[in-house]
Amino acid sequence: MPVSPLTALVTCDIMDQHPTLPSCDTQFRLFGRKRAIAGQIRTVKVFEDNTFIRQVLSEPGQGGVLVVDAAASLHCAVVGDMIAKLAQDNGWSGIIVYGAIRDSEQIDAMDFCVKALGTNPRKSGKNSLGLIDVPVTFGNVRFVPGQYLYSDADGIVVSEQALVL
Repeated sequence: MPVSPLTALVTCDIMDQHPTLPSCDTQFRLFGRKRAIAGQIRTVKVFEDNTFIRQVLSEPGQGGVLVVDAAASLHCAVVGDMIAKLAQDNGWSGIIVYGAIRDSEQIDAMDFCVKALGTNPRKSGKNSLGLIDVPVTFGNVRFVPGQYLYSDADGIVVSEQALVL
């Protein structure tokens, strides 16, 4: 059986080989059975509204990673199990949420990866407020659409080009 390149993905090894790459200082909680992800970055910038998150994840993901800058709000969740399932079904590698999610136990049972600051059972608004595919910054890293993200239990690394793993 062939081994997936993500099986061997270790952000520590990436940083050892490429010590000048940015690594995210923000500490995230890891949800889902899939523990390592890699893919091209897409971004959404929102505040307590998940309309544009659903919109982007409804598109074919082609193995990409959606980075959501939810302004570190833990007041409500911008991703839940239905949005995570939508992303999984559309071929996304995973979702990084600089904010809160909900349905964490259901997401933990999925063969998918979501990283978030925490959880809150409260739903987000649906006001179509936010921005799609703009650079976002948190944890001393600038996440730029089209760049590449590598993530596992130890952290998140970003590169302008795809890395040979």
